[in-house]
Amino acid sequence: MRSVRYRHLISIPMLALATTAGAQSSDDGLVDLATQAAARLAVIQTPGSGPRRDLTLADAIARALERNLDIAVERLNPQVVDLTLAQALSAYRPTFDTTFSNNSRTTPSQTQLDGGQTTVSDTVVFNSGISQAVQWGGGSYQVNFNNNRSSSTSFFNSFNPGYRSTFQLSYTQPLLRGFKIDSTRQQIQVTRINRDIADIDLRQTMTNTVSSVRNAYWDLVYATQTLAVQRQALELAETLVRDNEARVEIGTMAPIDIVQARSEAAARRQTLAQAEQNLATAELVLKQLIVGGTDDEYWAATLNPVDLPTLDVQPIDLEAAIRTALDDRTDIARSRRQLDINNVNLSSMRNNRLPAVDVIANYQLVGQGGTRFVRSGLGGAVLDEIPGGIGDAFNQLFDAAFPVWTVQLNVSYPIGQSAADAAYARARIQVQQVQAQLRQLGLQVATEVTNAVLQIQGITRRIEASIAARELAEEQLAAEQSKFGAGMSTNFFVVQAQRDLATAQDTELRAILDQQKALVEFDRVQRTSLSQAGISIVQ
Repeated sequence: MRSVRYRHLISIPMLALATTAGAQSSDDGLVDLATQAAARLAVIQTPGSGPRRDLTLADAIARALERNLDIAVERLNPQVVDLTLAQALSAYRPTFDTTFSNNSRTTPSQTQLDGGQTTVSDTVVFNSGISQAVQWGGGSYQVNFNNNRSSSTSFFNSFNPGYRSTFQLSYTQPLLRGFKIDSTRQQIQVTRINRDIADIDLRQTMTNTVSSVRNAYWDLVYATQTLAVQRQALELAETLVRDNEARVEIGTMAPIDIVQARSEAAARRQTLAQAEQNLATAELVLKQLIVGGTDDEYWAATLNPVDLPTLDVQPIDLEAAIRTALDDRTDIARSRRQLDINNVNLSSMRNNRLPAVDVIANYQLVGQGGTRFVRSGLGGAVLDEIPGGIGDAFNQLFDAAFPVWTVQLNVSYPIGQSAADAAYARARIQVQQVQAQLRQLGLQVATEVTNAVLQIQGITRRIEASIAARELAEEQLAAEQSKFGAGMSTNFFVVQAQRDLATAQDTELRAILDQQKALVEFDRVQRTSLSQAGISIVQ
């Protein structure tokens, strides 16, 4: 029944537009119900020079999700965080390095051990290696393969030219500090959580945008119907002016009595102009939410909202709504993820308090090759020349002819309370504050949901009262027009009844709009907050 009543209001019944002159009965002022139904479906042209576009609420929401620029901007944030995560993970990718150099040195002799009056040494170096940090355990390894070729005019060299190859493997493993977490892994964990937060923020933006679209759509419906109400009020006032002018012409009314009717008509024109401006503004607000730029076809179009609100409100389970809000609200979800960041940071601070105990293991192989000179003594005559090359050095490497290995344990621990101890103690207190903030946020959410339900219940009672008031105002206007036609009333009472009807119609429209917005708000407060508020981050 409420839905039918609202459609009756949307039709804007044109009460008593016909003349109320003497022989006309009081019922002649009422428009036929069929005419009211046609008027209900009539489309009111909104200001604008573009093509007319019928727009449903579902279409408006779909266009906003696809084209809204705020959503388009927010959709880029997860991609930015993905790239930040990729940058952090790159710390665990292997790094390959290589070096090539050619050096020649000529030095004068200073002692007999220099091997000649002038020594010329040529060295060619080719080194390569790979290093990588290991994500599990916080260790790192390094593999080096170094080669050089050296030749010299010194007669002390046993290999000339000589080749030397070295293979070295080194691994460093922290046992306490840095084993479970370090700064790099902390950054990666925090970035992954921030990726979830970016998705939550996107969902919040989309939810708030949809709520804004729904509110803007109902504002446009209200502005459209308000314009119709003001047009009806102006038509009633102008009808009264024409009726009074006819009465003056036939001598049944004094000319001075027309002034009040004309004054009322002028006031109604001003109100109508304001309603047209409000309609244009409401249309612009909705366009801003559903278009992707001024080149969008809907930007220059005239929007015609075709959906009408219904007054049928389903019973609300407040406890279920609060549970839904606590489970689904984006600010709650965001705060929980921020609490996870705090736990990661706290774990890192706890780890920094541990002693630095690192095990370093090295394993090295050396190979030597080249043309070998066998001399009779130190710097003596060459007895034999054994040809060779770099292959000899490689063979010695593969045979592990000259292995060298080292295992080293490094321990470091500050004496007394360190900066890490103080930071950890402070962070623990901050985490307790954050947990209290999260409980406070839960209470705030429950309050917002409860308040939204109270608003809906209060507005429902307002609508019932406003419908009754509008129906009485219609009856009062019909009665005053009938009495005026019979000469038993005056312009003043007719004008007053017209004003009362326009006010009652606007009050009913406003109550219905408030109910739609209250329902939108009730849906929003179960899903998100208006701002991206969250708990503080422990640093």
